[in-house]
Amino acid sequence: MLKKIKRITHKLSPNLQKIISNTGWLLADRVLRMGTGLLVGVWVARYLGPENFGIFNYAIAFTAIFNTVANLGLDSIVVRNIVRQPNNKDEILGTAFLMKVLAQVVIIVLSVAAIIIIRPGEILTHQLVGILTVGMFFESYYVIDYWFQSQVQSKYTVWFKNIGLVLASCMRVVLIQIQAPLILFAWAYSAETALSALGIVVAYKIKGYFIQAWSFSWKCAIELLKDSWTLILTSFVIMIYMRTDQLMLGQMIGDKSVGIYSAAIKISEIWYFIPTSITSSVFPSILKAKQVSQHLYYEQIQKVLDLLTIVSFAVGITISLSSYQIINLMYGKEYAEAGTILIIHIWTGLFVSLGLVCGLWTTAENLMQFTFIATANGAIINVILNYFLIKNYGGTGAAISSLIAQCVASYLSYIFLPRTRKIFVMQTKAILLPGLLNRLFKYGKTMANQES
Repeated sequence: MLKKIKRITHKLSPNLQKIISNTGWLLADRVLRMGTGLLVGVWVARYLGPENFGIFNYAIAFTAIFNTVANLGLDSIVVRNIVRQPNNKDEILGTAFLMKVLAQVVIIVLSVAAIIIIRPGEILTHQLVGILTVGMFFESYYVIDYWFQSQVQSKYTVWFKNIGLVLASCMRVVLIQIQAPLILFAWAYSAETALSALGIVVAYKIKGYFIQAWSFSWKCAIELLKDSWTLILTSFVIMIYMRTDQLMLGQMIGDKSVGIYSAAIKISEIWYFIPTSITSSVFPSILKAKQVSQHLYYEQIQKVLDLLTIVSFAVGITISLSSYQIINLMYGKEYAEAGTILIIHIWTGLFVSLGLVCGLWTTAENLMQFTFIATANGAIINVILNYFLIKNYGGTGAAISSLIAQCVASYLSYIFLPRTRKIFVMQTKAILLPGLLNRLFKYGKTMANQES
């Protein structure tokens, strides 16, 4: 058996081995974050109770929508440009960094002003939003991580970012032990972002690179914005239909309902690290495959779609069958209503996975405008459905709205245009699983022949 494994390993191309290694590091990072975040997060939820937990998550959802704009949709664009122009990495990173810094400053002002207008007189909510947005300012340094992604070397940032995670988690545990007020948990949340950013900077220096070498270029900035402006809008509307449910629940029903709903979606979304890690790792290889041949390019995309679909089904079925037990075990009877919400919301993961892969495809094909249109359709549908369903069904209605909106944005929208219909067919194949099952059958047949 060991000899067979060695033979298979030797046959793997260096590039594939690099992707597997990088994905492994990203998965290890996310598993640690998942485990730590789940353990400490549940402890925090139990300590705060549904009401305060709801207020806290309302503030997080509110700032996340604004922070999405501050990120300027540069993630995949910067990675793509560094892969294409490795000699210009300092100019690309420096330009992206300054753009994000300026955007973050503007967003801090706008988000605080907006929450004061939307929730006048609620000083605690104002303070929470202010603290969280200031903490998100440090995400400007995450541009360094784009370079590591382009080199498929995420392990260097994993180590140092997790130091920040562990320290911030320890802060939360101490705050629970001393029965600290809610406002201090917001500071701990922001501290995690700051410590993670510091860790990324240290990793970059250890690799022998320096931020001082970065430079700003107006030409580069214009090129980045030209490619990313649709992604900015797309990311914004993505956050709208991912977080508007919490905001509308808070406005229409109350903060307690936000707390119960948040408990469910934290479990539902916690496994998203798997499709995110895989797509981040394979993106550079997909770009290179496109330069080789269209057949190889689409073959790689189909394989990723197949893989993520089977993972989505496995997670969805498992969680649906045990949702009430999970909620009761983790959060207690105060959050019992979250069980039904979890059964519905867990299936949004299928369309999130499909959407992540299609996001790589639209970036490689320069079809970011279509991505925006599809996502905007999903956001509009989500807001409309939330308005009617939340009134009658509360958090359950919000979960139904999110599922339908995600399906429209990440899957159904691709059927309408001739140029995007190919990826819709590939998604459908992945959902029906014939391609994956056929490959598994052929692989099993080959192994059986070798054994005989």
